[in-house]
Formats: sequence, structure tokens, C-alpha cells
Amino acid sequence: MGAAGPGASSLYLGSGFRSRAAGFDWNPISAGARKELLRLTGEPWAPKIGTGHMNLKTRCLFCGIIGEETSSYSVFEDEISLAFLDHRPLFPGHCLLVPRGHYETLTDLPEDLTGLFFRNVQLLSRVVEEAMEAEGSFVALNNRVSQSVLHLHVHVVPRNRGDGLKGFFWPRHPYSGEDDIRRVQARILAVLNRIRET
Repeated sequence: MGAAGPGASSLYLGSGFRSRAAGFDWNPISAGARKELLRLTGEPWAPKIGTGHMNLKTRCLFCGIIGEETSSYSVFEDEISLAFLDHRPLFPGHCLLVPRGHYETLTDLPEDLTGLFFRNVQLLSRVVEEAMEAEGSFVALNNRVSQSVLHLHVHVVPRNRGDGLKGFFWPRHPYSGEDDIRRVQARILAVLNRIRET
């Protein structure tokens, strides 16, 4: 990736299971993009030392995933955000999109990142619907109340009429195993790659 700033067209489209422990040492951001992130957010991007479950500096599970200290099934990345499969999905294909910087709520997200971040939400919604052959999607975020991890995250959930979600009754539909997770991840990545090529 060249020295592109946030919102540039170059993306890392995910290559599979992300884990530093598995020997996957990936540096997603060019020097130019790091400078731009520092200018926009006031925070330099760098992998952080963690416990394997959360980042010690921020005490945040999602920062641990961003810093590759905690494993995840990535489906999208760019200079400002990362999307991965929810480990307790409402339906297969349920993704979480998080900003790379540690912002607890939507009101904490800097204004100059808001449009770029929600452009990625829009793209992910399109990709998940198509990849999962869904009739639509549910896109939501919580600010503090019902927010399981205090790091801004947007849920993108594939939906179909009669799928059983009613009001705020949301039974979980776990994956049957790692093969199932990888199959869903591959479907999402295939659609994302196709859309990016057009």
C-alpha cells in the first residue's frame, strides 16, 4: 500500500485468521498513512503489548484485535477501521466494524473520521447482504448502555423476513465450528473483492 491517507481506495481485504501468536506478522499501514492518522487522531498507530485477550494500554478487547494480540476472523480493513466476524453472531455473517483508534462511543469519534467510518459501514452492509444472500441488514451501535465492549463498534447483521428477530429479542445463532466460520469469512471476502474491482 502506498502513502495514502484515510479514505484512500487502497484496502487490505483480509487474508484469514489474524493472530500474531500464529506467526502472522502483518503491518497494515504505510508510513504516510501513519503520519496522516497521527495528524487526524493525535494517536500514532502501532501494535501494542497486550495480554492475548485485551490491550494493556487501553484495557480493551477490540484494541487487542486491532493490534493482533487477540485473534479474530477479519473481513475488511483500511487505514481507519477493521471489520471482523462477531464471535456470538445473531446470524452467520454478523460483523463488527471498529475504528482503529480507541474511541468509546460515537460522540468520541472525531468529526473528520465520521464520514469515512460510516462509508465503510455502508460498504460492509452491502457486502454482507450480498455475501449471505440476505434480503436486508440490521445496522446498529450502542453508546454505553448495552455496549459490551467500550470501543465504538457497529453491528452489521444479515436479515431475512421471518428470521426470528423481533423487537429486541435477539437469539444467537452460533457457528457450527471453524470450517463454518471460514466459509462465511470467504464468502464476505469474495464479494468485497469483486465490488472493489468494479
